[in-house]
Amino acid sequence: MIDYAELHCLSNFTFLRGASHPEELVRQAHVLGYRALALTDECSVAGIVRAHVAARACNLSLIIGSEFLLADGPRVVLLAKNRTGYRNLTRLITRARRAAAKGSYRLLSTDILAAQITDCLGLLPCNPTPKIKTTLKCRYRRLEQNAAWLQQLMPGRVWISVEQPANGFDYEHLHYLQNISTRTGIPLVAAGNVHMHVRSRQKLQDTLTAIRLGMTIHEIGHRLSANAERHLRTLPLLGKIYPAKLLRESINLAQSCTFSLDELHYSYPSEFVPDNLTQTDYLHQLTIKGMQNRWPDNPPEKVNSRLHTNSN
Repeated sequence: MIDYAELHCLSNFTFLRGASHPEELVRQAHVLGYRALALTDECSVAGIVRAHVAARACNLSLIIGSEFLLADGPRVVLLAKNRTGYRNLTRLITRARRAAAKGSYRLLSTDILAAQITDCLGLLPCNPTPKIKTTLKCRYRRLEQNAAWLQQLMPGRVWISVEQPANGFDYEHLHYLQNISTRTGIPLVAAGNVHMHVRSRQKLQDTLTAIRLGMTIHEIGHRLSANAERHLRTLPLLGKIYPAKLLRESINLAQSCTFSLDELHYSYPSEFVPDNLTQTDYLHQLTIKGMQNRWPDNPPEKVNSRLHTNSN
C-alpha cells in the first residue's frame, strides 16, 4: 500500500507557471488517493480559499505553503505547521511584495532571518538536470551549501525535496542527493514540483511558459519541460519512481502540518475598546459620532434606518 502527500504544487495563481486551478488540483489528488496536498504558489496564498473549499468537500488534508526564489540565494518552499506558522508565512509574503513593484516580489536571505519563520517547515527543491559533469558538480555543491545554510536557520525543520521528472537523469540525481543527505544529516523527501493536475494540460503549460519568456513555442526550444511529468501522478507510478522511505517521509511532513483556514475568524482589536463597553457597543458609538460629524443637521433617513437595523 503506497501512501503519499504532495508537498510542492503550483496552481494558476502562480501566474504563467501553473496550468490548473487550485480546486482541480485538490479534486485530482483526492481521486488518486493522496493523503494530503500542499498548495505552494510562488510568494502567494491567493488560491488557498478555493483549495480549502474543495478540500473540505472531498475530505482531503490541505497544507498551506508558498515558494520563494531568493534574490541572493536558492528557491525555498515553506509549509505552515500551525496558525503561528501561517501568520509568519503571510507576513513574509507581505514583506516580499512590499519590497518590489506590483506583480513581483523581492526576498533576501536576511529577510527570512528577520521574519523569524518559526512553526514552518522548509524544503529545498531540486530537479535533475542532465548537464556536463563539471557543471553538475558545481550545482550539487551549491545545493549542499544552501541546505546547510537553511538548516542553520531552521534547525531540524529542513528537507531536500527529491523531484524526479523522468528525464533520464533521475537515478544519478537521487544518488547525488543521497550523498548530500548523508554528509549534512538533512533528510530527503519525495515531491513532484507539480504544475498541472493532469497530463493533458501540458500544451497549456508550454504556452504559458512561452508567454512568460516572451518567445514563441518554436523559439523556446529546451526551455520547455522535456515531458508532461509535472502533473499529479498515480500512486503505483510514484512507487516505481521513488524509494519507499521518501514517500513515507512525505506523510510524516504532512502529519506535522495541522493548520486549517477553519481556525481563522475575525476579531476586533480589543486594545482600543473601553473597559465598560463591548466591541459591538463601541463600534455603534463610533458610528453615531461619525454620523454627527458628517451630517450635523441629522443624517438621511436611509442611513439612520440602516444603523438601527444593524444594531438590532
